[in-house]
Parts: sequence; C-alpha cells; structure tokens
Amino acid sequence: MAYDADVIVIGAGLAGLVATAELVDAGRSVIVLDQEPEQSIGGQAHWSFGGLFLVDSPEQRRLRIKDSRELALQDWYGTAGFDREEDHWPKKWAEAYVDFAAGEKRSWLHQQGLRIFPVVGWAERGGYDATGHGNSVPRFHITWGTGPGVVAPFERRVRAGVAKGLVQLRFRHRVTGLARTAGALDTVTGEILEPSGAERGTASGREATGAFELKAQAVIVTSGGIGGNHDLVRSQWPKRLGTPPEKLLSGVPAHVDGLMLGIAEEAGAHHINRDRMWHYTEGIENWNPIWSKHAIRILPGPSSLWLDARGKRLPVPLFPGFDTLGTLEHIMKSGHGYTWFVLNQRIIGKEFALSGSEQNPDLTGKSVRDVIGRARADVPAPVKAFMDHGADFVVEKDLDALVRGMNAVSGDGLIDVEELRREITARDREIANPFTKDLQVTAIHGARAYLGDRLIRTAKPHRILDPAAGPLIAVRLNILTRKSLGGLETDLSSRVLTADGTPLPGLYAAGEAAGFGGGGVHGYRSLEGTFLGGCIFSGRAAGRAAARAL
Repeated sequence: MAYDADVIVIGAGLAGLVATAELVDAGRSVIVLDQEPEQSIGGQAHWSFGGLFLVDSPEQRRLRIKDSRELALQDWYGTAGFDREEDHWPKKWAEAYVDFAAGEKRSWLHQQGLRIFPVVGWAERGGYDATGHGNSVPRFHITWGTGPGVVAPFERRVRAGVAKGLVQLRFRHRVTGLARTAGALDTVTGEILEPSGAERGTASGREATGAFELKAQAVIVTSGGIGGNHDLVRSQWPKRLGTPPEKLLSGVPAHVDGLMLGIAEEAGAHHINRDRMWHYTEGIENWNPIWSKHAIRILPGPSSLWLDARGKRLPVPLFPGFDTLGTLEHIMKSGHGYTWFVLNQRIIGKEFALSGSEQNPDLTGKSVRDVIGRARADVPAPVKAFMDHGADFVVEKDLDALVRGMNAVSGDGLIDVEELRREITARDREIANPFTKDLQVTAIHGARAYLGDRLIRTAKPHRILDPAAGPLIAVRLNILTRKSLGGLETDLSSRVLTADGTPLPGLYAAGEAAGFGGGGVHGYRSLEGTFLGGCIFSGRAAGRAAARAL
C-alpha cells in the first residue's frame, strides 16, 4: 500500500507540534492537518499565560520553597479525586506526569530555549486538609514570553522539518472521517475549506471547496477540547455542578469545537470522563474581543471580597484563587450565574493579573523594562483598560455610588447598600490585628509570608473602605468555558484504546483531546499550570511511540 506519509497529525496546536517535532527527530515523514489558517498555528497555547507546573525547580528553591515529588503527587491525587474504574490510565498518567515535572521537564525545555520568569505563582491553594484539593506550595512557573514563548521552540522544530522535506503543513483541512484497512486505522478523510485571511482566533469560515483522502501508517489526534462549543459543553455538563448557566462566556475561540472527538469515537475510540471539565468563575467580558463572547479570566490575589449575586460573602475556603470548581459548584446552587469582587485600587493594582498572552504584553514581549514598569504602576495598563472600558467594572468613590453601579450592571437590583456596608465593615475590623478569626484575612497574612506574593501578588492588609486606598471597585464575574478534563482513553504510549481496553491499531491521541493523557489525567480538578505541560508531555509520548511503532 502507498502511504502519503508515515504519520498524519490532526491539529496544529501545541500537542500536535510537539508530536510532529519528535517524529521529525526520528526521521519520520508527517502531514499536519488543521481546519484553521496558518496564522492560527499553535492553537490555544498561543493565547495562554504560559504557566507550567514544575516541582522542586531552581526558581522554587531560590524563593525558599521546599517541594518534592511526594508532596506534588499527594496534592495531585487529593485534587484529582480519582474514583472511577476508568481512572486506571489517568492515574498512571498522573504519576508519570508528576515524575516528568519533578525530573527532566525543566531541563528539557530549557535546552530548547524556553526560559522561566523568576517569581513562582501560587495557584489553586485549596484551603482544606493536607490530603485535599490544592497546591501545598507555589508551583505556577510563568514562561518568559507567555504562550507564544511555549509554542516557539516546537514550531521552530516543525518548520525545520518542513525545510528538510519531512513535514507538510496542510491548513484549512477539516477532518470528517477516520477509516481502517485490515483492522488498522490508516485513512483520514475530510473537506478542504476555502482560503481565509482571518486573524488568529477570529472566525475563519467553513465553506468547503474540495475533499481529501490521505493514508498513513499512524494517525495522532491532537484536535483539542470542547470549550468553544457551548452546546456540547451544556450537553456534557456534570450533574454535580447543577444546571449550566444561561450565560456562558468563551475562554477559547469557536474553532475549539470538540467535533473530532465524536469522529474518533465513530472509528472505535473510547471517550471517557466527558463530564469532567474545567471552567473559570472569574470571567470578565473582553472590552476589545477577538472571538465571539470572548472572556478574560482574572488571576486574583487573595484580598478581594468575593460576594454572591445578593452581596453575601462566599463560604470558607472559597476565597480568590483557592478552589475553582468548588466555587463553581457553589455559584450554580445559588440560583444566579454571576458573582462579584469588591475591592479598592490599592488591591487591584497589586493583585490583579489577567490571563492571556495579549493581556500581558510585557511578559509576552520579554521586556524587562516593561515588567519593572508594571510593578511600579499604580494599576497595570491592561487592568486599567478594563477599569475604564470593561462592561463588568464599577469604579466609584463611595459605597452608595458603587452599589448603585453594581445594581445597574446586573440589572437585578439585588445588592442592598447597608447590608453590604455591614459585611465590608465587619471584615475591615479584623484587619486591626495580625491575628483574626476571619480565615480570608488569615490567608492574606499567610500569602505575605511567601516572598513572591509579598513582592508582586498580595497587598498589605488594610481596610477596603479606607479612603486612602480608593477608589472602590466592583467587578461582576461570569462563568467562562475553558478546558475538557476528559478525552480519548490512552495508555502510556498515547495509543488510543477501545471500549474493551485494547489499543485501536494505528491511532494515537495527545493534548486536550486525550484529557491531556489517559483520558483524564487531572481527574475532577486541576492544580493549574498543568494544561500546557500536559500537551507537551502527552504530545512527546505520542510522537515518540508512533515513531518507534513504524
């Protein structure tokens, strides 16, 4: 049989680029297919903040953070909550990934030119017991160059493969079918879409101008998840999180449609843990959107007062940055699909970061001068732009005006100014001493005990209603879609499995399409910084395994 290439990779996102780069190193020929135009190479990773989960890194040790493989694995298992028979391979992937993060991950990436910002972030802090959800220590390492900085080494390797004649990049190729010959999956069919000059992330059109059929000895699915397909998100919404919100914003472009997962299932692949998903609760409407319903996630420090739609504080330990899905579950039971941060300018200037490469031009552009300028600014420029233009922001000098603005933004009129004043005043009384019964204030003191937080992420404890720290700010927070935590079940070689647990010959999967490995390496929850790394780790495994098998 004549093959068009040794391997076909479906999806030119991060996992697909990594798999292709590994195949090129092994001397294999590859055709990469993607439904988007070439300007969208790198997929969702391009838009990311560039966070990487590393264990016992030099950056941690410089900041006197004591981390270990054992502690990280304890945190992973406590967070994942594996409790299903189909978690067999996800658990094996979790252990393998933690070994990677505590072992060669940093040095391997460093050899390819990737560099790390020196201050380590502390995401998903948990707030339960030692074996529960959350990171016991800071592990969120920001890539110097953010998402584009993560993509660049692998795109460079792939384009070197193009120059050698080993790689064909075929954009605007939309896969619609997978087929087998003599039991082995070796055929990919689909539509050739009309050329598009659409800018990265914007809608590119779906009009077909032709069809294609390609054959290879192996096929690797790296097509991503479902976050841009709200109908699919709602149909797979977990019952444990209640009814999905009427209003959903999108943290990913519309082409993240999940349709390839169904195509793989039709070919015999086993799709597991589809009800496990990772959506954020701190979404704000982008005042300058790139795609439809474009949301930006606030990466908050611990000091903002988090209120439900009626102005009541969320329960312990649902503080900013502590438990994403615990907060989502609480919100879905409240009867309202939004919440509020109430804070002041001193807090927003120190504690608000915005997720995404485009919202962090200093880090993305690798400008030391601009990073220093951000640290010295009263409010970072991207955050100030949202204060000035964002539909979810209310900025006022006094609480009465702030509440009027909050009720106008929501249209519900649910906030009572005197009740909110009592809530904030009670919290502010707890600031007078270094000891307190308010566990959020305790958490603030704890955060400032970590040098990284004290330098750039946590404001000195003070009264929210202190006029010197004003003006007051309220931010309406919406639910935004982001990641699929389930996916195609794979073994540790990234081979896709069938429902009976046997490999489907010729088919591999990596990245979000494989639940970042195994069909759900994160279990129910993520420790953060694990999505890009999951694409890299599973993409590397798929590329290397497919190369060996040919």
